[in-house]
Amino acid sequence: MNYQLILNLIFGNGILKMNNIVYIGMSADLIHHGHLNIIKEAQKYGEVVVGLLTDKAISSYKRLPVLSYEQRKIVIENVKGVDKVIPQNTLDYIPNLEKLKPNYVVHGDDWKTGIQKQVRQGVIDKLKEWGGKVIDVPYTKDISSTKLYNHLKDIGTTPDVRRKMLKRLIESKPIIRILESHNGLTGLITEKTKVGNDEFDGMWLSSLTHSTSKGKPDIQYIDMTTINQTLSEIFDVTTKPMIVDGDNGGIVEHFKFMVKNLERLGVSAVVIEDKVGNKRNSLFEDTSNQLQDTIEDFCYKISQGKKVQVTKDFMIIARIESFILNNGLDDAVERAKAYIDAGADGLMIHSKSKESDEISSFCKEYKKFDKRVPLIAVPSTYNHITDDELNHLGVDIVIYANHLLRSAYPSMIDVAKSILENKRSYEANDKCLPIKQVLELIPND
Repeated sequence: MNYQLILNLIFGNGILKMNNIVYIGMSADLIHHGHLNIIKEAQKYGEVVVGLLTDKAISSYKRLPVLSYEQRKIVIENVKGVDKVIPQNTLDYIPNLEKLKPNYVVHGDDWKTGIQKQVRQGVIDKLKEWGGKVIDVPYTKDISSTKLYNHLKDIGTTPDVRRKMLKRLIESKPIIRILESHNGLTGLITEKTKVGNDEFDGMWLSSLTHSTSKGKPDIQYIDMTTINQTLSEIFDVTTKPMIVDGDNGGIVEHFKFMVKNLERLGVSAVVIEDKVGNKRNSLFEDTSNQLQDTIEDFCYKISQGKKVQVTKDFMIIARIESFILNNGLDDAVERAKAYIDAGADGLMIHSKSKESDEISSFCKEYKKFDKRVPLIAVPSTYNHITDDELNHLGVDIVIYANHLLRSAYPSMIDVAKSILENKRSYEANDKCLPIKQVLELIPND
C-alpha cells in the first residue's frame, strides 16, 4: 500500500482535505487562465463546488453573458478540478453558502476593493458561523472576461446568436431597453453608449425614422429590399438584437415572406399593428381615416406568420391600436386575449396620450390574464414615466422609438443655418463632433 499517496490525498499542502467543501462563485462566460488558476488553487483544499451565476444574476449588474447558463455549465463541468456545478441565482453568495456550509470560499483577491468589497465581507461573516474561511487568490493580471467580450464584439456575431438574444434578455432582466436605430451610425450609438453599468439591450428599426432618414413619408413606402439593406448596414457594426417595425405586415401572403426573411437575417422580432388600409402614423391627431382590423383577420395573420417560422427564437409581436383609435380598454383587452391565443409571442400596447393612464389601465387588466406573453410599451408621448415605473406596471420591454433621429435633425438644421449666416463653418464648431472623435467612433481595423 502506498501510504505516501494516501497522505498526499488527505493532506494537501498541510491542509486536511477529507470531506472539505470548497465553494467558488463564477460567471465563467469566457473561460481564461485566470479561472483555471482559481480552480487549481481551490483543489488544494477539498472538493470543488462551482456556484455558476445564472443569466439573471449576471444581467443584474452587467451585460448578458455570451453563452447561456446551460452552455456555460457544460463547459465548467468538464474543467479539470471541478467536482460539482450548481446554479447561483443571485449576486449574493449567502443562499448557496447556507445550503452547502462550505469550509472554504475561494476568489480572486480583486474583490478586496471596489463594489465587491461588501460581498466579500458578507461571505466572511457568514462563514464564521461554522468556522469557514475565505481564500484570496492573487488576481491574474492582464486578462478579463470583459476584455475578451469587447474583442468578440469587434469581431461581430452570427444571425443565430443575435436572433436568440432577445428571448434570453426577457428571461434574464426585469425590463429590456430598446433604442431606435435606423442606420449603421445610430446602431453604433445603441451598441456603445453606456452610463455606469447601464446600456441599451437592443435596437428598434422604426418605420417612421427609417422612412424619414431617407426623405420619404411614413406610408409603408419603404420595401423589404430597402429594409434588408439597412439591416445589413446595422448588423455589420453591431451585435445586439433587433426588433423590426413591420407596420401592419401587409397582406397575409406578404407577411409570411417578411417573417421568413427577417428570421433568416437574424432579426429577433417583428411588430405588426392591427390596422388595415393605407398606412398613416398612429401619432397623428386625426385618426378618422384609420381602421382597425377585425380580430378574426388579424389572428389569422399572426397564426400564418407563426406557421412559416423555422426557429423557436423569432417572435411575432402584436401591436394593439385600440387606444389610438378611441376604441377603449375593453376592446384592447379582448384583442390581447385573442392575439395570445392565435400565437403572438408578445403584445405592444400603444397610446398617444400624454398621460400614462391608458397604459396603466391596460396593465392592471393584463395582470389578471391566465396566459400572458411579454408586454411592450412605447412611451413617446407619455415620456415622463420611467423604466422602473413601467416595469412596476408589468411592462417587459420599453422602446424609445424615434429619439435619435428627432435629436439629430435640429442639430443639423442649426449647423446648416450657421454656415449660411456666417459664410463659413467656424461658428458651428461647438455644435459638431470633433473629426478625431468621428475617426475613433468608427475604427479602421
